[in-house]
Order: sequence, then structure tokens, then C-alpha cells
Amino acid sequence: MTDVLFICTGNAARSVMGGVSLHARRPDLAIETAGTLVVDGQPMSIRTRAAIEGVGHPLPRHASRQVEPIDLDRAALVVALAPEHVEWVRRTHSTAADHTVTLLRLVRDLKPADGGSIRDQVLALGAGDAELGDWEEVVDPGGGEIDVFAECARQIDGLIEDLAPRLASGTLS
Repeated sequence: MTDVLFICTGNAARSVMGGVSLHARRPDLAIETAGTLVVDGQPMSIRTRAAIEGVGHPLPRHASRQVEPIDLDRAALVVALAPEHVEWVRRTHSTAADHTVTLLRLVRDLKPADGGSIRDQVLALGAGDAELGDWEEVVDPGGGEIDVFAECARQIDGLIEDLAPRLASGTLS
């Protein structure tokens, strides 16, 4: 089981930043990252590395990888960094739609854990039927300079700082 799976497009910046940030705050959770349109095996860019170091987190061992149906099935929660990633899950693997939600919606709507599991928490949101909005996108820094990556990392880190204490205990605890 994976407690939290972060997905973005290339698994090169946003999902990696989210995974690192949550792992730093919740080492009890099993966290993975992947992308919806990936060239497998690519290292993270120098800009992503600098952005992660800039928010004070250690660099993970990372090689990009395409999200597979098995990843979506075994994740208690799939955190998408943009509405397009939720739409992709709904289109390609609809059985995971009920536990796939954007990071911004999670931060806005997730109630603190009151027993139960992470999956219980996310199912209570009704994410599978939620209408997606433009406000839910963490803008992709790809193609930007280091300052754009740094701003993205700060945004994601701040969102994770808010979210992490509200998540239920994971499978590793």
C-alpha cells in the first residue's frame, strides 16, 4: 500500500516537491510520486534540486516514472497538482477517481483525522464527483527560471505544512 501518491505531468518538479515536503513532515506515511506523461528514468533537473534545497528539505533519490493503474489502485490518496491530472485519472482509471483530489482542494476541504484512514478522509470529500476549477492548479514551473521553481516549491511546501497534520495515520504506523 501507498498512503499518498503525488502526481503531476512529468514527475520532474511539482510531484517531487510535494512528496519531499510531505515526507519531511510525515515520515510515518508511505509516499510515492509519478507523472501522467513521463519519460521514465529521468533525473530531476538542477532547478528542481535547487528549489527543494531552498525550502530546506534533503534531496530524494529520484528518477521520473509514469503512473500505472496499479499505483492508483494501491494508493489511499492520490494528490494531483492540477485539475488536468484529476481529469486524466477520471478518463484513464475511473476506479481511482474517488480518492484523487488536487492539493489545493485538499488543503481547503480536508477535515482533521478523527480516527479512520486517509482513504476514509478523502472519500468524505466526494472528490470523484467534484467539479474542478482553475483555482486548483499549482502552476507548472517547467520552462521557467530558478526563481519560478523556487516559488513553486515554497507554495507546495506551505500547502503541505498546512495539510500534513490533518492526515490520518498511514499504513506504516
